[in-house]
Amino acid sequence: MTNSIPEIEDADCIFVTGSNTTVAHPLVAHRIYRAKAKGAKLIVADPRRIHLASMADVYIRQNLGSDVAMLNGIMNIIIANGWHDQTFVDERTEGFDKFLEVIKNYTPERASEICGVSVEDLTRVAELYARSEKSTILYAMGITQHSHGVDNVKSLANLAMLTGKIGKPSTGVNPLRGQNNVQGACDMGGLPNVYPAYQAVTDEGVKKKFENAWQAQLSGKVGYTIMEMMHGLEDGSVKGMVVLGENPVGSDPDVNHVKHALQSAEFLAVIDIFLTDTAKLAHVVFPATAFAEKEGTFTNTERCVLRVRKAVDPPGEARPDWQIICDLSTRFGLPMSYASPEEIFREIASVAPSYAGLSYERLDKGPIPWPCPTADHPGTPILHTERFARGKGLFHAIEYRPPEELVDDEFPMQLTTGRFFPHYHTGTMTRNSPSLHKEMPEGHIELHPADAVDLGIKDGEYARIVSRRGEVETKVLLTDQVDRGTIFMSFHFMEANANVLTNAALDPICKIPEYKVCAVRVEKLDATSGATAAG
Repeated sequence: MTNSIPEIEDADCIFVTGSNTTVAHPLVAHRIYRAKAKGAKLIVADPRRIHLASMADVYIRQNLGSDVAMLNGIMNIIIANGWHDQTFVDERTEGFDKFLEVIKNYTPERASEICGVSVEDLTRVAELYARSEKSTILYAMGITQHSHGVDNVKSLANLAMLTGKIGKPSTGVNPLRGQNNVQGACDMGGLPNVYPAYQAVTDEGVKKKFENAWQAQLSGKVGYTIMEMMHGLEDGSVKGMVVLGENPVGSDPDVNHVKHALQSAEFLAVIDIFLTDTAKLAHVVFPATAFAEKEGTFTNTERCVLRVRKAVDPPGEARPDWQIICDLSTRFGLPMSYASPEEIFREIASVAPSYAGLSYERLDKGPIPWPCPTADHPGTPILHTERFARGKGLFHAIEYRPPEELVDDEFPMQLTTGRFFPHYHTGTMTRNSPSLHKEMPEGHIELHPADAVDLGIKDGEYARIVSRRGEVETKVLLTDQVDRGTIFMSFHFMEANANVLTNAALDPICKIPEYKVCAVRVEKLDATSGATAAG
C-alpha cells in the first residue's frame, strides 16, 4: 500500500475495485464504515454485487476482464472536463503525451460499450473521484488475477497520478494483500526476479553483495514462477520442489494439471501445519509451527513490520520454518547455522536497504512501516510524498485486451472466483475449525435466477459445471449478486474446487494466472447426492 490503513477513514472518496473487502479484509472494511460515517463517498466497481455495493454512493458492475477499458473511459471523462491535476502531471510525471493519445480513443461511449457500465455512471465515478480532495483506491485480486493484471494495476496508477491523488494523506493506490505476510514474503525475495528488498538478481553488484552475505555462489538468472515450475516438473527441467505453507493442489488454476505436475516430481517436500492435499502427494512432510508457536516478524499489507512472539509451544515434532529450512540447506550442501530469528533479522537489515533501520529493539515498541533506512528514521507510512522511487512517475499508455478465454456455443457462461465469508483460501485452516465449517459445510455456485429458469435448475439443487479443463458438481444458490451469464464459485472446497475449471493463461509480465474469468457451461443434475470433482 502507498498509504496506511488508518488513513482510509479520513478519505473523502474511497474507490474499491476488485476487492470483496468485507469478506477478505474485514478490519479494512471497518475503516471504510468509519469513513462513510464521517461523510466519505464510496465507489464500488465489481462484476458481483458484493456487500459494500449496498452502501456505495455509486456501484458499477463492469463486464469481467474489462477494467482497463472502464478506467480509460473514466480518465477520458476526467481530462475532457478539466478535473485532472495538470500541475502534478507536469511536475511529478512523464509519459503523459503517449498516455493521452491512447486515452483519447476511449470515449465514454466506447468505454461503456466494452465494460457494460453506462456513460452516466462512468461520469459519476470520474467526478466523485477526481473532484474529492482526498481520494483513495483500494484493490485486491479481482484486479490482479487476469491475463492483463499488470495493465489493470498500471491503469489504477495512471488514475491516481492523473488526478494528483498520491503521495498525500488518505490518497494513493492501495493493494490489499491476499494472505498474512504476503508483503513480507515478497520483501524477503519470495519472487523469482529479485533478492530481498526488490534488488534485481540480474544486477551484478547486487549479486556480489548477496554472495558475500550468504557465502554462496549465485546464478544471476531470473528464476521460474509457480506455473513455470509446474511445467518444468512435467517436462523434466525441474526435478524437485519444496512447498512451504502453500496448497497448490487447491489454489493453482487447472488443478488436474497441477496434480500431474507434482506427481511427476522426483522429489516433493511439503512444510505445513496440516496434511493438505498437496502434502498427501509429497515424499516428505515436515510439520511446521503456526503463528502463535514461533518468534519472528510479519510485514503486513501497509508495509508495517511487526514482531511476532511465541505464545505456546508447538505440538509433537513441529518446528519453526527457519529451523527446517536451515537443516534442509545444510543437508543440500550450504551450511546454515543461525541461532535465532533475531540473528536472521539482523542479516535482513544488513542487506535490505528498506529494512536497514529496523531492529527487534525498535520493533518491541511497536510496528514500523518501511522504508526505514536508518536507526533514527521513524518509518514511512506514505510513499511518494516528494518523488517516486524512479524519480518521476511514469504514465503507461495501455490498450484494452479481452480475457484469454471467451464464451462460445459450447461454453456460453463465464465463471469468476473468490471467497465466501466463513472460509479462507483452500480451507486448510478454516475447514479444520468446527465453528467455521458449520457456517458453510459445503460449497456452491451463485447463479442468476433468470439463468436458472433457462437451465431448469431450482435453488438448492445440484449442477455440473464444465470448462475446457475439467468439471465439478456442486449445489446451486440462486441470487442476483451475479449478473446474467456469470456464475461465482470459491476454491475453499476441494471436493468442488473452482480451480479444476479455471484457466492457467498467464499475464505476460508477472505470470499471474487468469483466475477471475473463464468460459464454462452449467448442466442440471438429476441427483442431489453431493459435490464431486473430475478431470
